[in-house]
Amino acid sequence: MKRFMLLHYGFEKPTPEIMASWGKWFEAVADRTVEHGGFHGGAREISHAGAADLPMGMESITGYSIINAESLEAAETIAQDNPFMASIRVYEITGE
Repeated sequence: MKRFMLLHYGFEKPTPEIMASWGKWFEAVADRTVEHGGFHGGAREISHAGAADLPMGMESITGYSIINAESLEAAETIAQDNPFMASIRVYEITGE
């Protein structure tokens, strides 16, 4: 079994319907989930040019999930069922 990180992009103020959809998805993938979390509050980008605050919007990374799956394609199938706001990026995690 391989591990994959799903990066959730996009933010809009959560409604009860959005929260219910997310809850159902997390329940559906609970047996494959290693870890998940969300980001809130401030965000900052650090670069050679300095630091800049990042607003929460549709281009923001707003959460992550680490899941177990057999392949990138299997992880993609799991991600497609997620009630994402803008998009999800799927990365295979290497190492321990």
